[in-house]
Amino acid sequence: MQYQSYMRTNLQQLMAIARSEVEATLESLPRPVRERAELIPVMYESVPSRQLVRDGVEPDILGLFVGESFIEEGGTTDPLPAQIILFLGNLWEEAEGDDSRFREEVHTTYLHELGHYLGLDEGDLEERGLE
Repeated sequence: MQYQSYMRTNLQQLMAIARSEVEATLESLPRPVRERAELIPVMYESVPSRQLVRDGVEPDILGLFVGESFIEEGGTTDPLPAQIILFLGNLWEEAEGDDSRFREEVHTTYLHELGHYLGLDEGDLEERGLE
């Protein structure tokens, strides 16, 4: 039922809200972290593609970091450039159609994926309240 609610909501509107929240989150970061984070593109998709799901990504995932982490830059042969993908349909569903909760989910998910770029593992992220 929530997904139907999302489908009635304009994806462009969700993208505008998510971009605004990511920008606000960036502004709140300490300068050295912000400067590094500003280099990573953020992509906005509705849900993971069929290919991602076939590759093992859960269909209800909220966000995904792909590419080399900051600490690996130049040290791997990963063909993908570093980027963060936020899945707006899944975030909207997680927020149960509530704008305020959607913003919170975008904020937390963006920080979680940024943490992966900075080299933090799941345990590190959990310690920081970004699980």
